Order: sequence, then structure tokens, then C-alpha cells
Amino acid sequence: MNILLIGSGAREHAILKALQQSPQQPKLFCCAVSHHPGIAGLTHARWVGDIGDVQTVVAQAVLWQIDLAIIGPEAPLEKGMADALWAVNIPTIGPTKALAQIETSKSFARDLLKKHHIPGSPRYRCFSDISGVKAFLSELGENQYVIKANGLMGGKGVKVGGDHLHSLTEAYQFCETLQAQHLSFVIEEKCVGEEFSLMCFCDGRTLVPMPLVQDHKRALVGDTGPNTGGMGSYSDANHSLPFLTTKEVSAALAINVAAINALQTECDEKYIGILYGSYMATREGVRLIEFNARFGDPEVMNVLAVLQTDFLEICQAMTTGTLSECAIHFANQATVCKYAVPEGYPDAPLNAQRLDISNMTHDDHFYLGAVDERDGTLYATGSRTAAAVGVGDTICMAEKQAEEQISQVKGSFYHRDDIGKWELIQKRIAWMQTIREKEVV
Repeated sequence: MNILLIGSGAREHAILKALQQSPQQPKLFCCAVSHHPGIAGLTHARWVGDIGDVQTVVAQAVLWQIDLAIIGPEAPLEKGMADALWAVNIPTIGPTKALAQIETSKSFARDLLKKHHIPGSPRYRCFSDISGVKAFLSELGENQYVIKANGLMGGKGVKVGGDHLHSLTEAYQFCETLQAQHLSFVIEEKCVGEEFSLMCFCDGRTLVPMPLVQDHKRALVGDTGPNTGGMGSYSDANHSLPFLTTKEVSAALAINVAAINALQTECDEKYIGILYGSYMATREGVRLIEFNARFGDPEVMNVLAVLQTDFLEICQAMTTGTLSECAIHFANQATVCKYAVPEGYPDAPLNAQRLDISNMTHDDHFYLGAVDERDGTLYATGSRTAAAVGVGDTICMAEKQAEEQISQVKGSFYHRDDIGKWELIQKRIAWMQTIREKEVV
């Protein structure tokens, strides 16, 4: 069986490793953006170029006689890659362009929940220009807002009051900047609490949840520094998170289920792929931050590390609508993922830095991200470079393993050594207890 993966980061490296473990022994192919050595070692053939070039990628898939395709990142989804692959009879993991709007358009996602009376949205308004912006910002209050550009912005389209914007004037100026770029945007009420991620396998009828994961967006120890694409993440052995209640977990899953049903009703198409809900537990209940239409990075590395079922079998079930017949099991173990990133990341990362992983002793759960290989030498390309995942009976045991592995990455790189440490987790448990004790006005 010929399997095509589109994308070439750590997320895709993890997906390919999971596919390689399948007893079906598939032949793996990849359309990539760089000469990724980890992916090269796992694939039968590779094509390197613009993975957003739908016509060229689909032609390559036909040439390779691909039986099933998996789309890793979000950009090809926005361009209709899944539509084009299905059109040439290649079953694909990843929603169509219309369905992917749940990630690619912030206003579409918010309006979908509102129209179908699905709970979880904060107060919000959608804007196509700056008319009414000042009034709504004032209504929400100083630093009590989040501004989100519509469309995919490479992580630079969201600004949070108090974190990135420090006055109503700055917030208004950011909205003016978006308007000047001919972008519509959403202004939302800022939520206060703890974020968590819930990803589900979807086949158009059935949703199967994966273990919950918490990502760490801040670059530096103690949740300080600028926001990043994610410095690491952890999951617990019971597939929940230490600061969450059973009621909060159920509420998040109910929103995922309701959103998929509403989305399929709106678009009259089946959602085949991954639905990733990013949530925040607040004193008012669970609030939806955003949806993603693919695996999260780094969250995918946590869940695949404990997946016991054949991943290829799950992919086949998603494309054939038989997910309800597929017994999906995850080991009752905890995971911790830590990323090594270039010095200066994310604002001014060192580029083309030599990456030395010669001391790596166990690479079962070690994944290369933004790297390139030239003349047998690895170079970081300026973003998240390599990730190590520890697996253990407890979060603490998994953290020690992850720390040991990521510390073997040599060069001008750094990582957050506090991810998965009990001291940081305890702070989050205490913070949520404080929030829940506050009276809801």
C-alpha cells in the first residue's frame, strides 16, 4: 500500500514513524518543503517543493500510485488539497477546503457555534472594517480582549490584550493594520484560565477522542517570554490533565461533537481527518479558543507515543467511514515533549545553525522539525528544530526521560527544562482552584 504524507516538520516525522510501525508494512512517500533527513530515512521516495502547489502535488501522487494521503499542515487544506486528491480517487486524511474553514476562518468558526447554539464561545464580534471597533473594545474593557485576523497568518494574526497590546489605542491601531491588509477580523472577550487540547479522529459519522494534552506557548521557563508555536507539551496516564475536572473534559468533547455535526450540516460534506479543539477551562466553564483541522504540533507527538492501535488501520477507517468498528486504544502512560529551538527564537532566531545529535542514544521518540541536510550535515532553518518525547507511568517519569534526550542536542539551541516538572504543574492546579473558587458574576 502506497501512503503519501504532505509536510515535513516534526509532526510529519512523528506521523511517518507511526505509519512505519504498521504491520501492513506500507510503502511511504512524502511531499516536503526541505531535505528532511529523518523523513528521508523513512520514505521510499520524496518530492521537495511548494506543498501548497495543489496541481503539482496531486500529479506526483498519481505518478506514485498513492492509495491514501495524509495532509500534515494547515496551508494545503486552505488551498483545497483534499478536494483535489479525492477528485482523482485518492482517499485523504484532511478536510476539504469548505470544511477546513473551521480553522482557516475565525469568524466562520464563531458564527457556526452561534448559529447552532453550541456553547463555549466568549462574547465576540466580526469586523470587515474598523467601524464599531472602538465601541466594542471599550465594552469589553481595558486588556480584556483578543483580536484575531481571519485566515492563516503563521501564528502572527492573534494579539491578546495585556500580553501583546497594552492599551485600547494599541488595539485599535492593530485593527487598522489588519484593515490596511484587506483582512477581516474577530474581536473576542479575553478568557482567563488554563488551556488544553482535545484532538479527535473523525470519519464523517464518528468522533474518537485522543488523550488530552497541554501545550506550552511561552518561550522561556516559568511561562515567560514571547509566544511561540509551542515549546513542548504533556499528557497524563489517565488521558486527562491534572487541573481538569471530569465535567470540563466532557464539556470539551461535547463541543467537538456538536461542532462537527454543525459543520457537516452547513457544508453538506463529510469531515474526514482530525478535529483539534483548543480550549480553556475558566470559572464560567469551558471556552473554545479555536479549532484546528489537523494534528497539533507538538501534541501529535504525545498521543502517537502512546497509541497502541495500528495508526494506518485508523486512517483507513476514517476514509471508509468505519471508525466505529475500529477499536482504538492508548496506553495508560504519561508523556512529556520538549522542543529544542535556535537561540533567539521566536523573534530573532539564529539561522543555518549546525545541529549535532551524534550523542543521541534512543531515537524512538525523537523527531526533527525545521531542519535541512547539506553534504551530510544537519542545519536548523530558524524555527523549532527537534523534539524529544518521554513516556512513563507518571508525568515526572516521562519528564526525566524527555529532559535526558533533549539535553543531548548540541549547538546554539535552548529548550524549556520546566515542561512536565511537577512544580509547574502544581502551579496550574492551584491556579485553577483559585479560579473556580471565585464567584461568577
